[in-house]
Amino acid sequence: MLKELYIKNLAVIREAVIPLTDKLNIFTGETGAGKSILINGINAVLGQRCSKDIVRTGCDKAVITALFTNLSRDVVNKLDELGITHENDEITVTREISADGGSVARINSRTSSASVLKEIGSMMINIHGQHDNQVLMDSDRHMGILDGFGGDDRLLEEYRITFRELQSTARRLGDIKKQEKTRVERLRYLREIIDDVSELELQEGEEESLEKEYSAAKNSERTILAIKGAVQALNGEDAANDMIVSAENEISALVDDSAEISALYDRISAVEIEISDISSELEKIADRAELDGQRLEYLRKRLGEINKLKRKYAVDYEELVKMYEDACTEITKLENGDNEISELSEKREQLLHKVTEQAKALYDYREKTAQQFVSRVTAELEFLNMSGVILAVRHEKGKLTVNGMDTIEFLISANKGEEPKPISKIASGGELSRIMLALKSVIADRDSIDTMIFDEIDTGVSGKAAQKIGIKLREIGKVRQVICVTHLSQIAVMADNHLMIEKKIMNDRTETSVTVLDFEGRTAEIARIMGGDSPSSLMLKTAEEELRKAEEI
Repeated sequence: MLKELYIKNLAVIREAVIPLTDKLNIFTGETGAGKSILINGINAVLGQRCSKDIVRTGCDKAVITALFTNLSRDVVNKLDELGITHENDEITVTREISADGGSVARINSRTSSASVLKEIGSMMINIHGQHDNQVLMDSDRHMGILDGFGGDDRLLEEYRITFRELQSTARRLGDIKKQEKTRVERLRYLREIIDDVSELELQEGEEESLEKEYSAAKNSERTILAIKGAVQALNGEDAANDMIVSAENEISALVDDSAEISALYDRISAVEIEISDISSELEKIADRAELDGQRLEYLRKRLGEINKLKRKYAVDYEELVKMYEDACTEITKLENGDNEISELSEKREQLLHKVTEQAKALYDYREKTAQQFVSRVTAELEFLNMSGVILAVRHEKGKLTVNGMDTIEFLISANKGEEPKPISKIASGGELSRIMLALKSVIADRDSIDTMIFDEIDTGVSGKAAQKIGIKLREIGKVRQVICVTHLSQIAVMADNHLMIEKKIMNDRTETSVTVLDFEGRTAEIARIMGGDSPSSLMLKTAEEELRKAEEI
């Protein structure tokens, strides 16, 4: 709860210490006395945006400090999560607004951010201003109000888990189907790679080995050609051996006539024999080399096939081998795409069935909740002097959304015999205020927020209706701290803690003070509200009687 509020140099408030109780705290004062400044100060410590214009003229900065005690377990857990120390379940929250437009936020003297103040503040205080009645005018907000009244969000949480899983599965399935054409084309390309490369049965490092062997084989080819040329020169047509044989024949008849010619003849015969031997040896070498020539042709063909694929895919040998390996891996995944589509389709159907059943259960729960809601709120409205009002909940089934299959809208009939219609079309300002108060009343014991602030809850009401609002605020104050700004005496008399906001002229400057009123002070203030300044003794007596009656209620 908000135990104490300290304000310094905030607009017309020079300095004020405002103590609050854990029940119904009422602020009253003349129009323009500064009641709205009080709400602005609370908004500031709740992390709301602040204008430098609220800094008191001539001052460097405005300071607002709030002391919160008896923190709820949710708030304590959030503080622990944020690493903010706290003792005895209490914290101080400070907001400084500089005249130059800057601001500083602190929690327990530790510098913080406005966003952290807002996050924590939203868990400690709920401010209801006149503009909050617009929540009732927006049918999209009605489901949240109904669920807040129900108080049990387990069905909704379970439904949302399944719904989001269904969304995720449907998106994945959609993505895969969109990629199907690309997948087919990719499969065709990968199969082509695999067919091309697998036919060659490439081995790592094979190209380098082939090229070395091919280079050596090329030398063998040159050897074969040279040997064959030599054999041809020795034994072929017009070859050396034939010419030697011819020379031998020419001088053979002269051998017996000349010892010298005979010696030369013997030498020619020896050359013939030598050339025949050389030719024979060369032919043997050539025959052996012919085997290397077959290998050379294989090597030439093999390297040609490899180079053809390298040119086709614009890669080197190592990249070609890796491309083949990658293609084998990828094609396995892509060929399983049909299986994944089948599996995801089946999963989607299962989730759709599950989420539909959960949505039906959620619908049934909300249907029962709506009946209880109508009963409770109608009773509150009757108490708030709206006995002729009929409240209904239009609850219909629609498409599945993150909130279920429900569409919910609050309807009212303000006049007997009239069919209930949307609140946004027929409710007046005063009716909206009382409907909102009725809603706040029925969820007060379900809400974990300790402090409720009502600003101008009395708009558009008076007389007995205003009295009923006051009684209802006191009733809520039994389970929650309530802070209310009002200009109606019927509400003010119900206060457990009555504070007066008063504007005075001090040293030629306007200052606003906040004073906790005792019974006598309350009597005077109630009389002023009822009859204006300088109330008569009769008005004072009436005010006292109203306060006494309020004590007995």
